[in-house]
Amino acid sequence: MKTKLPTLLVFSLCFASFAILSPLATAQESNGKGPVFTAAPDSEPSYPLMGEFAGEIKLGDAEPQTVAIQIRPLGKNAFQAIQFAGGLPGQENWQGEPVELIGRRSEGFVVLSGGPYVLIVEKNGCTVIDRKGDRIGKLSRVTRHSPTLGAPAPKDAIVLFDGTSTDQFTAAQMTKEGLLQQGATIKPMLHDFNLHVEFMLPYMPEADGQSRGNSGIYLQSRYECQILDSFGTLPVFNGLGALYRFRTPDLNMCLPPLVWQTYDIQFTAARWAADQTKIRGAHVTSWVNGVKVQDNIEVPSQTGSGKVEEPTLLPTLIQDHGDPVRFRNVWVVDRGLTNGEFPIIPTKEELAAIKAKKEAAKAAVEKAAAAKKAAAKKAAAKKAAAKKAAADKAAAKKAAADKAAAEKAAAEKAAAEKAAAEKAAAEKAAAEKAAADKAAAEKAAAEAKGPEQPKAAE
Repeated sequence: MKTKLPTLLVFSLCFASFAILSPLATAQESNGKGPVFTAAPDSEPSYPLMGEFAGEIKLGDAEPQTVAIQIRPLGKNAFQAIQFAGGLPGQENWQGEPVELIGRRSEGFVVLSGGPYVLIVEKNGCTVIDRKGDRIGKLSRVTRHSPTLGAPAPKDAIVLFDGTSTDQFTAAQMTKEGLLQQGATIKPMLHDFNLHVEFMLPYMPEADGQSRGNSGIYLQSRYECQILDSFGTLPVFNGLGALYRFRTPDLNMCLPPLVWQTYDIQFTAARWAADQTKIRGAHVTSWVNGVKVQDNIEVPSQTGSGKVEEPTLLPTLIQDHGDPVRFRNVWVVDRGLTNGEFPIIPTKEELAAIKAKKEAAKAAVEKAAAAKKAAAKKAAAKKAAAKKAAADKAAAKKAAADKAAAEKAAAEKAAAEKAAAEKAAAEKAAAEKAAADKAAAEKAAAEAKGPEQPKAAE
């Protein structure tokens, strides 16, 4: 029997990659879980083959039927997939009768088997082959987006995170891209509330089960709404959308990792008597990617590692399970103060206005950063000019001092040379005078002695 669901999930057929972050990425530390990517990898061969595909097949003379698959890698070229009749989970004609498939990658394609026919999956499409080897259909890649993605916070909401600060959290960290990291406790402690969260799962192709993109929303620190990369698997009691290990989601609405997804949670706290006996358990209604997966479910006690139930109000937190799950656009409405439509599905006009506002804010930030950079550059140039002027002044002062010293040295040298020349001239004159005096004395002595008498002849 076909299960009819409201068409809440917007989808489109396309031939483009579904990752929305940087096209280049490198694996982070894995802690034994294999490579971990928080942006689309540029050289990981299995990544382009992961995703959702849908289309029509025709078996013999039967009417064409819609078939859809979700496929994900398991590491070492192994893949698993789920095949659906009528469409993908959350689509109106989805029939909820899945067939599990397995396959292996060879070069740029994966061959899936386990059903009534073989599927050859490539990056942009999937060929369906019957047992005779005849082609009976072609499935196209499908890219889906949650209809509550980008939902604006109502006027009475508390904006917990908008990418500008973590002031509404304790022990929270923000990435350089302005995203909230896992492991953050919400400061406002609320009783009954509606919570909107947008999250992105990391790509961990070799991890499995609870080791693959794990986090969670712990309502009042007691009841966990599970977050997990359970894309391409059957619904389980610890997968995305589950009330952890208590109740399996009505359907698995997990999209592929590295795309933004939404969690909308309506929580009604347990009611207690004056003697602290519980009158009524906590109730949870939740939507994953705009599709209701838990419908006013009463939770009899805490789940997972939640705190013990009691009347004391405790904070809601985003779990840190060791995997780099990222969050954005987080807001909450205290239903004790106000109530209204929930979840909120923004119109195209609202999304366009939000986008324009974000772009304007980004432009303002970039303008302020550019102005700050220009001012810093101007200040640096002014400082450099002042430094150069001081250096030039010091150099000129030194040159003047050097010139004065050189001139003084030259003058002193000239004076010394003049004194030496004068001394030499004086010494020469004295020597000449002494010689002249000697000659005159000798002459006078000779004249006084008279002429020498000739000797007598023998």
